[in-house]
Amino acid sequence: QVQLVESGGGSVQAGGSLRLSCAASGFTYRRYIMGWFRQAPGKEREGVAAIDSDGNTSYTDSVKGRFTISKDNAKNTLYLQMNSLNAEDTAMYYCAAERGYTIATMAWRVNAGAFFGYWGQGTQVTVSS
Repeated sequence: QVQLVESGGGSVQAGGSLRLSCAASGFTYRRYIMGWFRQAPGKEREGVAAIDSDGNTSYTDSVKGRFTISKDNAKNTLYLQMNSLNAEDTAMYYCAAERGYTIATMAWRVNAGAFFGYWGQGTQVTVSS
């Protein structure tokens, strides 16, 4: 049984940093894609960043140069390092995963991550200006 558990959210002032973690259990596949999504109140869920089993990464334009996605395979944990946070980054952040795909073979941002089959419960990030 696959389980994704996010942590690391919190409240921070604009310009600050946070690191989100997503501990994955039961998710041990040779080929996979994992990603971070976020949903702000009154807005649709959007893809933030993704990483695949080949180490390829992809980011939405609004976070490029500020956020970094990474994965520790030994710990089976996904990370999202978020720097230079601003109020527009305030949202619930979700970890997602799917087996058998990579960034090259999945339109990971389409339909708010509809192709991902595994999701965490979310962690709240609040940025005050």
